[in-house]
Amino acid sequence: MRPGPRNLITDVDGLRVGQSQDSALRSGVTVLTADRPFTAAVHVMGGAPGTRETDLLAPDRLVQQVDALVLSGGSAFGLDACSGVADALRLMGRGFAVGDQRVPIVPGAILFDLLNGGDKAWSRNPYAALGAAALHAAAADFALGTAGAGYGATTQNWKGGIGSASAVLPSGLTVGALVAVNALGSATAGDSRHFWAAPWEEDDEFGGLGPAPRQPPQDAPLPRKRTGLSTTIAIVATDAALTQAQAQRMAIAAHDGMARALLPSHTPLDGDLVFAAATGARVLTDPLTDSFQLGHAATTCLARAIARAVYLATPQPGDVQPVWRGHGQTP
Repeated sequence: MRPGPRNLITDVDGLRVGQSQDSALRSGVTVLTADRPFTAAVHVMGGAPGTRETDLLAPDRLVQQVDALVLSGGSAFGLDACSGVADALRLMGRGFAVGDQRVPIVPGAILFDLLNGGDKAWSRNPYAALGAAALHAAAADFALGTAGAGYGATTQNWKGGIGSASAVLPSGLTVGALVAVNALGSATAGDSRHFWAAPWEEDDEFGGLGPAPRQPPQDAPLPRKRTGLSTTIAIVATDAALTQAQAQRMAIAAHDGMARALLPSHTPLDGDLVFAAATGARVLTDPLTDSFQLGHAATTCLARAIARAVYLATPQPGDVQPVWRGHGQTP
């Protein structure tokens, strides 16, 4: 496998990502969309998720495709970002046809960033407007690090953020990952700056330090964040033609990438979740081998994307945590 030309989820042809954020609020929204509906699925492994319209992503449901997927800050308030995206899509004439009406299908997930130092004293929920703005900004290129849903994100010891990565398989299929890293756990080993995801790094994409020269003692970790202040939410995508059940298997496999890159993951205090998206542009030539490789690629892409989110975070006034590249340190 090799990274795609952008090393972003938008290397999956037809996908676009838009982001918006409010520096005073210290929060934001990230939206994945396309010019036409795409197959989507989801798998939740965290104990404290916050979601919208994820029940309809089960393989036995009527609606098999969506118009957009939303990652948002703001805890439960952030679910309103999906309403802003749905309203904007409806004005574009997008959505599931029901008679003469169009109902945009916009599942989403949220992370908790309400105690990160931003101004949360608003009287009107700001996330619908942030969602609409993110949709309108959708493009093939987008910012990583301190942006969108990861604008106010944190981890156990470093500032979090938005990350993305891609891979092109020998078969020609493309896989990408997009993630907002706001983890209870750490992306780096012990007190070092070496990323847990280092064995899967491509082209020094997150500093090229390699694995930690000595693995830290693996005592049972204790949570350093308070209950509910966490959650890593992600999307893995491919241009393969997948059923909703096959997409769900890719989402399940991708959770291994989260566990490779964040220690610990999937705790009772996180809402860790992975969406899967499939545009259907390329038919599987060998369903068994291709499905196997798609799961592996989704896993490695998500691990790399998590490390890139932390690596590319930038300092902002009032930060409650240091950035990986801060304090005079260089990769």
